[in-house]
Amino acid sequence: MKMPRSIPINRPIIGEEEVSAVIQVLRSGILTNPTPQGGEKVREFEKQLASYLGVKEVIAVNSGTSALLASYLTLNVKRSSEVLMPSLTFVATANAALLAGLRPVFVDVNLEDYTLDINDLEKKVTRNTVAIVPVHLYGFPADMDEVLKIAENNSLKVIEDAAQALGSSYRGFKVGTLGDVGCFSFYPGKIITTGEGGAIATNNLELAEQLKSVRTHGQVKGYDYERLGSNLRMPELEAAIGLVQLKKLNDFLSIRRRNAEYLLRRLEEEKLGDQLILPQLKPHKQPNWYLLTVRVEKGQTLRDKVVSYLNSRGIAATIYYPTPLHKTPLYAKLGYGELKLPKTEAVASTVFSLPTHPSLTLEDIEHIVSALKEAFKHFAN
Repeated sequence: MKMPRSIPINRPIIGEEEVSAVIQVLRSGILTNPTPQGGEKVREFEKQLASYLGVKEVIAVNSGTSALLASYLTLNVKRSSEVLMPSLTFVATANAALLAGLRPVFVDVNLEDYTLDINDLEKKVTRNTVAIVPVHLYGFPADMDEVLKIAENNSLKVIEDAAQALGSSYRGFKVGTLGDVGCFSFYPGKIITTGEGGAIATNNLELAEQLKSVRTHGQVKGYDYERLGSNLRMPELEAAIGLVQLKKLNDFLSIRRRNAEYLLRRLEEEKLGDQLILPQLKPHKQPNWYLLTVRVEKGQTLRDKVVSYLNSRGIAATIYYPTPLHKTPLYAKLGYGELKLPKTEAVASTVFSLPTHPSLTLEDIEHIVSALKEAFKHFAN
């Protein structure tokens, strides 16, 4: 029996250039650097990424989670201070806050692009609030004009969770560069990869020095630990991969955009827009098309059947995130279980994501469209 074509939701694209870069580091014997300044490859990766983003400083770390944790630790506030964030996000956004001694306060999302609902955000600012954490989910920029205005009016910091949004832009500026800091991830499924890895972007030079210290146990020069930190640094091996990946970034983004636009056009042509709520694009928000996330208008049961059918056809359509954080066992135990976030819960029960990564062929996209048509034919009535 012929096996179905396998189409992953995302795939790292690694070539001989990355392999050669890693071998070069291995042969050098310099695999990492324990100082706050980082190793040669790390510093060059930071320089190149800062140039791409248009910021003064980038601080490379060993994961997107570490980028968030380091950023939270530099807030220098009393324990249990509140940080506002969506519940519809990967758990690292909230867990890193808990690890830093902060209290996540979950905000509802909007139904257009699944980022922070500005009205709910404004209502949840209290005298204990110290920061807002907009998540640019699925690569779609949050409403940063409004976020920044609320932050300014209430003297709050803005920590952008741009883990999924490298290359996305808002009013011509790269996301992750609009707040006090922006946090990126280079996990294998992200826009570029370093294996694991992450980075923090900022235009605040004083804050950048604090972040460099935090990533090396709070060190400044030697054994002179001045603040709470940990081993969050990026190894030279990862930075070497990242330097090669950065050279390919614009091509990756261009192909993702082509794939997403073609997939959207084909969904419209096949009238699947009648079954699916497609992304609503706005001129001042340019997504990187990390994923193409759609919503099934008729609810969770149909959504789950459609996703299961696509999976059976070899298409790794994926639900991010079926359980909002406030409904997970951990956060329910912490007292969030009765929180009402109606839009978040509606989105979590009806969205699923389709691939757009550069490895997709037009034949793959036609297979996705055909399988979607079949799924709705079988299950929609």
